[in-house]
Amino acid sequence: MSTPTSLDLPDRTRPVTVSCERGAFAALEASPPAGTGELGTALLVPGYTGSKEDFISLLGQLAAAGRRVLAIDMRGQYQTPGPDDPAAYDPAQLGADVAAIAGATETTHLLGHSFGGLVAREAVLGGYAPASLTLMSSGPSALHGPRAKELRTMLGFLAGTATPDLKGKIEEIWHAALEPQAAQAGASPRILAFLKDRMLGNNPTGLVTMATHLLSAEDKTEALAARHIKTFVLYGEDDNAWPPTLQEHMATRLGAQRLCIPGAGHNPNVEAPATTAHALTSFWNATES
Repeated sequence: MSTPTSLDLPDRTRPVTVSCERGAFAALEASPPAGTGELGTALLVPGYTGSKEDFISLLGQLAAAGRRVLAIDMRGQYQTPGPDDPAAYDPAQLGADVAAIAGATETTHLLGHSFGGLVAREAVLGGYAPASLTLMSSGPSALHGPRAKELRTMLGFLAGTATPDLKGKIEEIWHAALEPQAAQAGASPRILAFLKDRMLGNNPTGLVTMATHLLSAEDKTEALAARHIKTFVLYGEDDNAWPPTLQEHMATRLGAQRLCIPGAGHNPNVEAPATTAHALTSFWNATES
């Protein structure tokens, strides 16, 4: 569960709704300072159980470089509603959403974090062609290791639950496991309240379906490489979702630029925002030049 350190929006950042042919999506939009030469727009896609707020620490720094930046809630995530239809949360469908949002916002650079990276990949495989793609803390295939074990435990607890009862079961998970973990990690009362609202705001069917896809994702690295999109693979040295060595190998297979951020784990956007923002800005600027 990604945990932002602050919910205070940076200067020139505001909540917006992005409307496109696939629906309406909650977003945060950061605008560059007046008088700066505006660079290509960047679109940031969060991971599983995440939201646009995961990027708050990055937004101001990225926009200060002269770039419009949007972070979204995907379909069924937090403040973007979604249906109780599992098919709606297939990564290809979520990727089609991202491609439509990118078109509506005239996006130049696409970034996906964790599960959001798998979704961003699907957008590109579906035909969308950004100037660049960044896969942040996102692997080539199914999640494994301790985080996969946690997901399987959650799915086992929810198995057989009727759709109307799923939200109540997810609330049990929040109180029994997620809330104590966040409190032990030092989350403030305000952050804890946000995390609870976000967890219970997610569409329950979406949570279950996305978890299932995280545990069964196929390796599509060769297909992605064949799209010839400039790609950046960025991850923390202590990532406990996809091993750093696996992400390094994926970058090699993609012919991608790669950066391992010292001292960061699975969420360099929160754990090392200054280093992450600088790396992204440098990559995006180089791509545009």
